[in-house]
Amino acid sequence: MARRHRIELPNVPLHVIQRGNNRNLCFLSDADRHLYLKCLARSSALYECSIHAYVLMPNHVHLLASPLSCGAIAAMMQDVGRRYVRLFNETHGRTGTLWEGRYKASLVDTDSYLLTCHRYIELNPVRAGLAAGPANYRWSSHRYYAYGEPDSLVRHHPLFERLGTAMDRRREMFLALFNTPLNSEDVERIRIAAQKGQPLCGSGFLDDLQQKFGIDARPAKRGRPFKEAGRSA
Repeated sequence: MARRHRIELPNVPLHVIQRGNNRNLCFLSDADRHLYLKCLARSSALYECSIHAYVLMPNHVHLLASPLSCGAIAAMMQDVGRRYVRLFNETHGRTGTLWEGRYKASLVDTDSYLLTCHRYIELNPVRAGLAAGPANYRWSSHRYYAYGEPDSLVRHHPLFERLGTAMDRRREMFLALFNTPLNSEDVERIRIAAQKGQPLCGSGFLDDLQQKFGIDARPAKRGRPFKEAGRSA
């Protein structure tokens, strides 16, 4: 079966997941995590991708990012992967691949799912039992948004800026979002969208893609087409 083509559109956010090969660890130390973030900062600037949210898990990475142009996310991820793996292998005396094939990516409907996906990413360590709350996990964007901890990698999405006219108000409103747990339906929807490369969207988003860009991003129908009586294949 042919691989599903990943869709990138200018200024449309993507939820990106890259996993370690065979679910193995891709970070063995805090120095590795610092190195990855340094590589990501370099590549995101080089290819003009805004990183809105991120989390570094022990064996995978989640990003919420917007490209300025088509193909920029792919170029960024290739550059990060190549640079980080080379330095990681040199540091730890290993050879070979580190990542599990292609990264996963799904378009995110800003109006319906951007902040939900943002919370999903920053709550990943909590769901995995690595932290009691998102603020207790060092390797994510959460403490920047919630408490103003410096993080030169992060670039606000305009939707975050609309949470309030002043930064203190935005942070207050952002933190309030975490008072309500993500429901299981949204968690499953985000997981499936990322795994299958399908847009994470509301009902009108797919129509907009078709009308504005001529892209049909609806899931392919399964099975063979129905053959009417009397009509040859």
